[in-house]
Amino acid sequence: YPIILFSLYSRTLNPEDIAEKTMGIYIVRAEGHGSDGRFADVSVELEGAVVLCNLQSVSHACVMLYGLIYELNLSYPKSLKRTFEVYQKILMDLDSTKLSPKVQTLKLKLLQ
Repeated sequence: YPIILFSLYSRTLNPEDIAEKTMGIYIVRAEGHGSDGRFADVSVELEGAVVLCNLQSVSHACVMLYGLIYELNLSYPKSLKRTFEVYQKILMDLDSTKLSPKVQTLKLKLLQ
């Protein structure tokens, strides 16, 4: 299954849009709005089903997705493993003493 963390749509979600995706955050742009940051919907999808919808913001959706992964004891998708490791260990400062070499390098570059 394809793994895409963020998907932006200009229309409402159809079941076909998410059926083959393992996990992600889906953003539906509000009609008539350019780049003012407003969205008609922000949703979280797991295993081909929308599990949370009408969330307040993209950052709220990220936190909710991370919480679902933790609570449901899901493993990180292989293609997004480093992304979630950065969320967990750098941004959220959870278990930040055990970093993979790639994430350690990123953290050092961010701190420079």
